[in-house]
Amino acid sequence: MSATPINNKEYLWSYRENALEVIKTAKAKKGLTYDQIAEALEVSPAWIASAFLGQQFVPPVYAEKLAKLLDLSNDEVATLTTHPYKGNVDPVLYRLHEVFDTYGPTIKELIHEKFPSMGNGIMSAIDFAVTVEKVEDPSSDRVIITFDGKFLPYSHKGKYPW
Repeated sequence: MSATPINNKEYLWSYRENALEVIKTAKAKKGLTYDQIAEALEVSPAWIASAFLGQQFVPPVYAEKLAKLLDLSNDEVATLTTHPYKGNVDPVLYRLHEVFDTYGPTIKELIHEKFPSMGNGIMSAIDFAVTVEKVEDPSSDRVIITFDGKFLPYSHKGKYPW
């Protein structure tokens, strides 16, 4: 068994591409533009075009209207009502990458500041645990992710400048 891929092309995108192709073909067969579809559904043309590319969640009520407009079954437009995959990457994974792109250097600085007596080092991803918790909040429930990794100072066995 291989590792879980993080790119949709590897595990999901071909299914979505096939399902979306049915919808695009029906659009072409009807000779409709995105502007015309958007007008019929009372939505933005950019939003519906993005949905046709698998980049938006389409509420079931709009998917049903679209199915009628394109003479498709609800099953044929069902892929539009599933979780979107933005940028060809799962949105949760995309946001985690975004968190580390944004806060990674900050986290690194804080790790080095909190372990001054141990010198420069890293957090282990081998001697490591992660927990994910849900905390209910009246304004919006919160996701709490905790990384628990052993601090590993860099080796001093070679001839290094320190």
